Order: sequence, then structure tokens, then C-alpha cells
Amino acid sequence: MTDTPDIPRFRFARFLPALLLLLTVFGPISMDLYLPALPALTEDLAAATSVAQLTVTACLVGLAAGQLTAGPLSDRYGRRGILLIGVVAYVVTSAVCAISPSVELLIAARLVQGLAGGVGIVISQAAGRDIHSGTALIRFYGRLTVVGGLAAIIGPLLGGLLNTFTDWRGLFVFLAVIGAALLAISAFAFPETLPPGRRTTGGFAQTGRDFRVLLTDRVFLGAVLNQGLLYAALFAYLSGATFVLQGIYGLSPQGYAAAFGLNSTGFMVFGWLAGRSAERWSIRGTLVVGVIVTGIGALGLLASGLAAMPLWVVIVSLFLLAGGVAISSPPATTLALADYPQIAGTASALLGMVRFGFGGVSAPLVGVAGAATILPLGLVTTGSVVLAAVAYLALAARSHRGAAALPDPAPVTVPGS
Repeated sequence: MTDTPDIPRFRFARFLPALLLLLTVFGPISMDLYLPALPALTEDLAAATSVAQLTVTACLVGLAAGQLTAGPLSDRYGRRGILLIGVVAYVVTSAVCAISPSVELLIAARLVQGLAGGVGIVISQAAGRDIHSGTALIRFYGRLTVVGGLAAIIGPLLGGLLNTFTDWRGLFVFLAVIGAALLAISAFAFPETLPPGRRTTGGFAQTGRDFRVLLTDRVFLGAVLNQGLLYAALFAYLSGATFVLQGIYGLSPQGYAAAFGLNSTGFMVFGWLAGRSAERWSIRGTLVVGVIVTGIGALGLLASGLAAMPLWVVIVSLFLLAGGVAISSPPATTLALADYPQIAGTASALLGMVRFGFGGVSAPLVGVAGAATILPLGLVTTGSVVLAAVAYLALAARSHRGAAALPDPAPVTVPGS
């Protein structure tokens, strides 16, 4: 089987893959949509800059923890109920963010907003594994990379555009509206993709056993660590690019937006091409190409930190860095999840937690030496890529499991309305 299982009595079934792609959006966008309004938020709530920045950290921690919680729960209770609970919580906490009278309440609300946003990411990946297999699964993860990664990158650009019409509170109202729209669509168009017969049982003890199975699987662990370290490089780029391009090279906000838009386009194109390449050529070969391309970009940034380089070198390096991560994501996600259809939620949760968790650790490191040098960005990204390559080569490269054939999920039958 290479396509979605037959669900003929569900009239919205043909829209399900598109809905899964949409559900990946509100988590990443929540993290950085309001970044252009962060200075105004800091002043409005009379908060220290370091305290206001905790609103970003809280959301990032929530996105990681939310996936780790929702994934195993969805394996046990099904995807649909967990998703709807998560989206409702997202709408409510977005509204709380909009009316927060203090930075402390805003930080707490952002943590819960991140937890809820993580539900959409993990359910999308797990439900995709429920309904796809073979080449269709690879193709789906390629599209998921395009939509999810693009949302994370263009979030600040969209926030800057909206910030010309509204303040930071209005941005959170916008997020609540997005959540409400997704809730309405999901209520009508998201079927239960995990039948009761395929759900796990045994409570927390079984969840612990599932984690142990995954973490002792060399292929799974190698793919997950590879992605976590490559996303550490990507988050370092997202955190440091504005200081590099505007602070060091003097780009105007419009010039920075153009460079960022170029990289967003590259991320989208490379992610799509990677899905096609992994489908038609080689899953592992595509992953290796992604690591190499990311490494070239990171070395360009390191060279720019060691010696003065023209602007085009930095822009090309950032483009290759983001593009390489996009190339690696579909094949690595396929390697991690393909052999675990019965616990796809738990496997997806670990993958997502490591991606966001490693990213959260790396992002602050690029500012260690201040905003006047590119060297920390070059060191963090290069070191991350080297470790990502080591993780893959040491754990997953020599195993043949998971690369040749992707097992089919059991047929899914969804009652219609």
C-alpha cells in the first residue's frame, strides 16, 4: 500500500492530508509571530528585557513538553480527542495571553500555549503514519517539512506585517482566531485515524516500555539525535541571523526581510525536493546530502567569523544551512517513525521534543560573545552539524532496518456522517 487507506464513508476524507499539514502551523507560529512586538510588550508590561524573553523560552519548552505528553496519550486514547482538547486549550490560552496584565501571567500562559501547540505537531506526524505508508509516507513527511518549517521561519515576518496594524495584544488575538478556525475545521474534518484495536494499553508502565523500546533502537536514536542537532543549528540561525545581517552587515529591515524570505523559499523548495528524492532515490542518501549541505552552510558562517567575508557569503551560507536542514527532515522522520505504526504518537513525541529541546539550548549560545561577531553562530552551527553527522554514522548508518521497505498500517475505517 502506498496511499491512504480507504475511508469511503467519511465525506471529508480527501481533505485530511491537507488538514494535517495545517495542524503543524499554529505551534511554530505561536513561538515567534509576536517577536517584532517584543520590545513594545516589554515596555507595556514594565518588564526587564531578560524576563520578557522568557515568554519565548516558555513557549519553546511548552512545544517540546506538549509533544512528549500528547504523543503517548494519543497512542492510548486515539488521535481525535487529544487533538480537540489541545486546540481548545490553545484558543483559551491565546486569549489569556492577549489580556495578560503582567509579564508573569503572560509567561505562564505562553507555557500552556506551547503545550497546546505541540499537540498539533505530534498528532499530524502520528496520524500521517496511521494513514500513509511506503512512498506516500515519505511524500507526506516532505510536505510536512515544507509547511512546518516555513511556518517557523516566516512567523516573524508575518508578525511584523500585522504589527503595523495592531499591538502585541492584537497578535495574540490573531493566534486565538487561527486556533478557533482550526478547531472548527478539525471538529468536522478530522476523523479518528487510530482504531481502538490498534491502541496501546497498560497506562504509564506501557508508556515507559515504549520509550525503552524506542531509545534502544539504534536507527530510531540515530535519526532522532541527527534531527535534534541539525535543528539546533537551525534555531541558532533563527536566533542569530537578525544580529548578523542587520547589526554587523547593516541591512535595513527591508533588506533583512528579503534575505529571510529567500531562505524561507529555499527551505520550502529543498523540503519538497527532499521528499521526492527520498521517495524515488534513497532515504539514507537524501539524509546524508542534507547533512552535507547543512555542513557547507555552517562552515561558511564559521569562515565569516574567523575572517571578514562579503555579505553574499553569509547570505549563501545561511541559505544552505536552512536548506540542508529541510533536506534532512523528511528522510530522518521516515526512518524514525516507519517501523513503529503501533506507537507512532510516542515516537513522534520523542522526535519533536528533541528537535525543539536541542533548538532551545542552542539559540541563546549565539549571543554569548555579544552581537558584534559572527563567530559564536559559526561555532554553534558547525559543532551541531558535526555531532549530527557522528550520531547518524555511529547509530543508524550501518543498519539496514527501516530503509528498504515501509510497513503498511492496518486499514482505517472511519464512520461517516
